[in-house]
Amino acid sequence: MSLSDKHQCREIITKAICGKGRKFSTVTHTVTPPHNPTSILGAWIINHQYEAVAAGDGIEVIGTYDCNIWYSYDKNSQTDVAKETVSYVEFVPLSYLDPKHRASTVEVSAEATQEPSCVEASVSSGGGNVIIRVEREFAVELVAETKVRVLVCSRGHGDYDDKEFEFDGDDGDYEDLDPDSLDDEL
Repeated sequence: MSLSDKHQCREIITKAICGKGRKFSTVTHTVTPPHNPTSILGAWIINHQYEAVAAGDGIEVIGTYDCNIWYSYDKNSQTDVAKETVSYVEFVPLSYLDPKHRASTVEVSAEATQEPSCVEASVSSGGGNVIIRVEREFAVELVAETKVRVLVCSRGHGDYDDKEFEFDGDDGDYEDLDPDSLDDEL
């Protein structure tokens, strides 16, 4: 009996994660309010929307968000909120990419692991603008069809139904475990 009679190798085409990447970035935006600001009372980012598209050896995250700046003006006697919508394109390189995936089956996704948030806001040196610093982070995945090789044994996988196994070190810690509380997802 030869080795090829005992074992065979087969290729299976399956959908799998064929690429991953992550990118943290800090960007600066300039917002021009209708009045010259005296001081910044608050700054926040809202209405974040984005989508992911494949781009060469990475994934581009294309999105928008609104920068809202609460500020005082007229020597701190009045307040107002300035709003500006910012568009961005963030290129996230793939730290892992399976070169043998089928390019025609690619699907990409992005998740904002850190939503854009304002970490600093200040009045510009000229006094007419507000400079805000925004941090954001994305994790991306590329899913596609790829080939996986598996070993096939001609004798089957083994018949263990009539066997009894003893495991050393079993101290019974699992006797009180409630099987209904276990998560079925792996």
